[in-house]
Amino acid sequence: MVLPLGDVEKTRIVPIATYVLIALNVAMYCVEVDRGETFQVSYSATPYEITHDFDIDRPFMLHVEPGQAEGLFPVRTGEKPIPQGPVPFPVPLTILTAMFLHASPLHLAGNMLFLWIFGDNVEEVLGTFRYILIYLGFGVAGTLAQIAAAPDSLIPTLGASGAIAGVMGAYIIWFPHNRVRVLFFNFLTVMPAFLVIGAWIALQILGGYGSIGRLGEIGGVAYLAHIGGAAAGLFVGLLFRDRAIAVQAEEYRDAWRVYD
Repeated sequence: MVLPLGDVEKTRIVPIATYVLIALNVAMYCVEVDRGETFQVSYSATPYEITHDFDIDRPFMLHVEPGQAEGLFPVRTGEKPIPQGPVPFPVPLTILTAMFLHASPLHLAGNMLFLWIFGDNVEEVLGTFRYILIYLGFGVAGTLAQIAAAPDSLIPTLGASGAIAGVMGAYIIWFPHNRVRVLFFNFLTVMPAFLVIGAWIALQILGGYGSIGRLGEIGGVAYLAHIGGAAAGLFVGLLFRDRAIAVQAEEYRDAWRVYD
C-alpha cells in the first residue's frame, strides 16, 4: 500500500482556490449528513437521469441479482430502495453538484488529501480562475466517462475523484520528478511523482477493466470516472506544458537570487 502524505516542493503562491474547493467539499458533506440520504442521492449524477433528461423525483426499488454487493448501496437481497428525490434545476446540472458530494468521511478525507497534495502546484501553473474552471471540467469529463459506459444505470455517481484525477494527470506531466512523501506499508519514504501517480493511474485502468462486465449494476469505485478525469488532466498538462516550464524557470531564478 502506498499512501501519499504530501509533496516536498512548495509553491510561491497561497493556493486559495484549492483551499476553497476543500472547504466547499467539507461543507457539502456536513449538509449531506444533516439532510440525509435522499439529498445525497438526488444531487448525485444518475446516468439514466442525465441521458434521458428525466428527474426521478421519488424513491424506487432497484432489482439487483444476489451477490452484487458493495459500494454506496450494499445489497443483501434481490431489491434495494433507492431514495431518489427531485432537484430544483435541470437534472444535467447534477453532474456539477455530484462532484462536491461524498459517500462517507473516508471517501471525503481521501479525496481532500490528494487535492491538498497536488492541487497547489497545478493552481500555480494555471492561475486561480483558470484552475477552478479546468478543475470543474475535469470533474465533468470524469462523470461523462462513467455515464457513457453505462448510460441507463440507476446507480448514482458522486465524489470529487474525477476532478482530482484530472489534477493528478496534469501534475504528472508538469512535475514528474517532484518528490512526494508517502507511507509505503509501514515506512515513511519519498518517491517521485511519476511513480506515485503513475501507479495510481495503472490501478484505475486495471480496476476499470475488471468492472466492465458489471457497469451499471452495482455501486463501488467509479474507475471510469477516474480514468476520464486523468485523461483530461493529461491533455491539459500537454496543452499548458510551456506555461508550466515558464513557472518552474521563475522558481529556479528566485531560488538563486540573493536579497540584501
